[in-house]
Amino acid sequence: MFQRELDKAKVHNAFLSVYAPGRGLQWTFTGGQFEDGSLVSPASPFHSASIGKTFTATLVMLLVEEGKLELDAPLSNYLPEDAYAGLHVWNGVDMTGQITIAQLLQHTSGLPDWFEDRPEQGMAFLERMLTEPNQFWTPQAILDYTRQNLKPHFPPGQGYYYTDTEYFLLGLIIERLYRQPLHEVLEAQILEPLQLTQTSMYFRSDPLDPYTGRMAELYADDMDISTFKSLSADWAGGGLLTTTDDLLQFMEALNTGKLINRSTYEAMQQWVPETRGMEYGYGLRKFRLRGLFPLLPDLTLIGHSGSTGSYMYYCPELEVYLAGTFNQTGYMKEHVVFMVKVLSVLKKQF
Repeated sequence: MFQRELDKAKVHNAFLSVYAPGRGLQWTFTGGQFEDGSLVSPASPFHSASIGKTFTATLVMLLVEEGKLELDAPLSNYLPEDAYAGLHVWNGVDMTGQITIAQLLQHTSGLPDWFEDRPEQGMAFLERMLTEPNQFWTPQAILDYTRQNLKPHFPPGQGYYYTDTEYFLLGLIIERLYRQPLHEVLEAQILEPLQLTQTSMYFRSDPLDPYTGRMAELYADDMDISTFKSLSADWAGGGLLTTTDDLLQFMEALNTGKLINRSTYEAMQQWVPETRGMEYGYGLRKFRLRGLFPLLPDLTLIGHSGSTGSYMYYCPELEVYLAGTFNQTGYMKEHVVFMVKVLSVLKKQF
């Protein structure tokens, strides 16, 4: 099954780890090679894309546990006005400061998405990242681009729209409350306590393990984009390099109360409808397989995916964790189909 995916023309390398601690089961599959012909390995970090949102959301929830942040409070309580002004102007009224932390986490703010929304003139930012590969992007530059070029989708709290812009604002709030750059907060609050030694923020930090292997190449069709400095744009919304081992450790820690309280993790699972068979919480996504297609097994997945075909999920019915990637932009539907196949096999074996 894994090899069939790897044999597809678009897939240059791929990773899969399956972990069921209660059954003593751990499988790891890796395939593909670097452009120089050497093979990727399970220790090769990969760009995890929007899986990083779960890390950012966890940092937010740690602040909630510390009493430094309230989910129902407006972001204006935590950021100066010049950091957010003009991002959400609805019918001539700037509503940005009214957006709550919970709305940022849950994609219900109505803010535009700097990553995929297309301005009235010019190309979408995703296309710009591919055509301007040497451009390094700061969070402030991204927010400036957003307010100058994009429009909100609805008033705060009156809909659902997935947008990386919200997680950039959360990243700024985390930095302001911890008084450290986001990558340093991530290291101190998550990576070091869990010993996730092969995870780092691309272009901004190094992994704790100095002997971590080189990054597995990331592709847009047949174009290797793994060295593009423009990937620096994907910051608090998904700028992490990591491995399947680190993702499994992180997801298990979330699920078992090793990182945040169980009640806090349950609070992250306040779901709103996203699309058929899918719901979204606080930096978490839930798939109901039968919601995707009625004949599929009655199973649930909780975790997150990325636009590069990356995934990190826990299936409570089977008590199994999945993590992996296909390292190919736009591989969203394909990785979901693949996870369904893996779970179907596991269900028969269990």
